[in-house]
Amino acid sequence: METERHARLFKNGRSQALRIPKEFELPGNEAIIRKEGNRLIIEPVAAKPNLLDMLATLSPIEETLPIAEDMPPDEDVQL
Repeated sequence: METERHARLFKNGRSQALRIPKEFELPGNEAIIRKEGNRLIIEPVAAKPNLLDMLATLSPIEETLPIAEDMPPDEDVQL
């Protein structure tokens, strides 16, 4: 992959925009931009893991759990 390429700047409303070539496309739909001297640094925002992704990283529980008995309801409870 090339590490350098000219890109087109244009106006989008009151903002300046940059057309990013396909080979430099960032993942996701959000980026962080910062300025260091005369350079603009653009980095993708890391996607927040969802619950299923997080659960998939957990290892299984090895211990056995006791069987819960089906207990009759308390007699004091009125429905």
